[in-house]
Amino acid sequence: MSINFKFILGIIGNIIAICLFTSPLRTFWDIVKKKDVQEYSGIPYVCTLLNCMLWVVYGMPDVQLQVLVVTINAAGCMIETGYLTTYLIFAPKRLRMKVLKLLAIVAVGFVFVVVLILELVHDKTRRKLIIGTLCVVFAVGMYASPLTIMRMVIRTHSVEFMPFLLSLFNFLNGLVWFGYAFVGGLDIFIAIPNGIGALLGLAQLALYAFYKNATPVRMERAGKADESKLGTGMEAISIDLARDHHHHHHGETCTATPIKQSGPLLPNTTLPHHTHGSH
Repeated sequence: MSINFKFILGIIGNIIAICLFTSPLRTFWDIVKKKDVQEYSGIPYVCTLLNCMLWVVYGMPDVQLQVLVVTINAAGCMIETGYLTTYLIFAPKRLRMKVLKLLAIVAVGFVFVVVLILELVHDKTRRKLIIGTLCVVFAVGMYASPLTIMRMVIRTHSVEFMPFLLSLFNFLNGLVWFGYAFVGGLDIFIAIPNGIGALLGLAQLALYAFYKNATPVRMERAGKADESKLGTGMEAISIDLARDHHHHHHGETCTATPIKQSGPLLPNTTLPHHTHGSH
């Protein structure tokens, strides 16, 4: 009996990616308890949702059927929708309208582009090329987050914002899906973002090993300036979770956005956005 290594790698990748998708649950539990989104941005979750939706289309029969790519990204869509629903319930009107407008733009744009491709491009190979390219471009663009947190580690000589287990799982996730892309024929569109994800995960582990016993350099003013920038874009994703991990260890109340770098879906890490109770 032959062993289907691609299927096995896909199942492992699904399990790891689900773990990464659910990493912000503590953040949202804190939001529900406080009935306030505090200083968290909803934009990273919209970006993640769009990323997952693109990969669902990529794995559909109309492009090239890849069941395990569809399952994990469909799960990601549902989880991110849950996060966004919770965020919108507890967000003040100004933030709620901002996220709803972005969601509307994303939804309309997504439907328009997908319908256009499916109606005008009838060759599945060309469809895969176009949609796969969109997936890769968007996924690679989300690497701003892990690069931002790595820069923070180098500047502060501290790994407090880059938990070891998250870095390890990001590395394993990228590695597994990179391997998946090579079994049974090369899928370059899955290989590229996850190959980059595995390399970034490895770099994070190397940084962790190098700086774990280093004397931290306190750069609070610079840190706060960086955070104000992070809160407005995809990089905001990263700073939340790591800081959440750190402050919960020290008995402080703090929450986090997701730290993801999942499957063929998202090669993206999420960091922490520390809350001080005001907007």
